[in-house]
Amino acid sequence: MRFFLWTFFMISAIPVLASEFKFDEINGGKLSLSDFRGKAVLIVNTASRCGFTSQYAGLQKLYDRYRDHGLVVIAVPSGDFRQELEKEDMVKQFCEINYELTVPMTSITNVRGPDAHPFYKWIKREYGFAPAWNFNKILLDQKGLMVASFGSTARPMGRRIIRSIHKLIN
Repeated sequence: MRFFLWTFFMISAIPVLASEFKFDEINGGKLSLSDFRGKAVLIVNTASRCGFTSQYAGLQKLYDRYRDHGLVVIAVPSGDFRQELEKEDMVKQFCEINYELTVPMTSITNVRGPDAHPFYKWIKREYGFAPAWNFNKILLDQKGLMVASFGSTARPMGRRIIRSIHKLIN
């Protein structure tokens, strides 16, 4: 019995990494964070009818500028704040037409509360962070650990985010 308890404690003490999570892609299929091991990842919960929606342009610019240097930007549309379109095809079309968005994008996903995606439950449990509104940003290092979070007002091309990314990719 003592061995079992010690083994259980040791196994449960091993930290879970972000790379263990998968999301449904907006185009169908799965988006596995394990595909981005060794890269910095910025995950942003988004919404198409929010006052911060224009940040899509900055997210695309950030992705274009730094993807060859090891950054991935992932958009996670969410209806948790009641500002997302109803269907994935509408979200995808809106983003392509208005922002020429090419960043990886998940299907519409819960980011808060009991129905939150397991990734967001993990972030809340391990780091105490839950999106307070649309366009909250989570920066993961190359190992899959959260190194920074940013609220809605942090602009994707703003100094704070750029500095944090530079620390990871340089």
